[in-house]
Amino acid sequence: MIKVPSPAKLNLFLHITGRRENGYHELQTIFQLIDLYDWMSFEQTTDHVIHIEGLTEVKLEQNLIYRAAQLLRPHAQKLCGLNIRIEKNIPMGAGLGGGSSNAATTLIVLNQLWQCGLNEQQLAAYGVQLGADVPIFIFGRNAWAEGIGEHLSFIDLAQKQFIILKPDCFISTQQLFSQKTLTRDSKITKFCAYQLEPSSFGNNFEPLARQLYPEVEEAMQYLDQFGLAKLTGTGACVFIEVTSEMDIKKILQNAPCKSYLVNSLAESPLRSFSVTC
Repeated sequence: MIKVPSPAKLNLFLHITGRRENGYHELQTIFQLIDLYDWMSFEQTTDHVIHIEGLTEVKLEQNLIYRAAQLLRPHAQKLCGLNIRIEKNIPMGAGLGGGSSNAATTLIVLNQLWQCGLNEQQLAAYGVQLGADVPIFIFGRNAWAEGIGEHLSFIDLAQKQFIILKPDCFISTQQLFSQKTLTRDSKITKFCAYQLEPSSFGNNFEPLARQLYPEVEEAMQYLDQFGLAKLTGTGACVFIEVTSEMDIKKILQNAPCKSYLVNSLAESPLRSFSVTC
């Protein structure tokens, strides 16, 4: 039995800078890994079948874990069946990258377990077929991201804590992208500009999320009392950076929805993963 953590991420900002002819949007963002984990267990079987427990609400053919395994199967030098169990702690449809992280974790583990012999770049190329956020979890380092999110420049970020709220709603990413009022022409910028004035970097999806989902508006208003609240990804989660003067316990206890206190990560714990350890 192999049991590994599958971390979440925050988007410290998210700008849409253009749109490609194929409909995909160009963006700029910072991916910050955090210590909110799903836990994934991999147990070898002899039937060559992939069994997945813990995600019954997702159809198998749509399950990113299953699809990740299918991508690696042709490369397997030591193919075996698997019972994959997932303990979900990262809320789904929240902008925290849980599904993408699970897919990346599967690629990392099976690459070693099945002796596929692929390097990080090759795994990331498969990962982007599953989702634009998957490569950041393959490399397991904080990054400035461009393109559709797959062009990564790794960066060092200061150690921080964040309070995250998960409003009781599920945001449709497709719905937000389809809105005519979505800002799609943010000015292209650079990491050094963010470092000088991070508070001026927002999320283009935030105004729409606040307008269309009252639960997000409520969570944002609550956190804005204590700091600068931001939306991560397309939501629904919102967050603030913890400061020394905050009464963290009180903020968490009085939150209008589920709350989390998390720490930033310099790198994913999966970077040191090995099936021999």
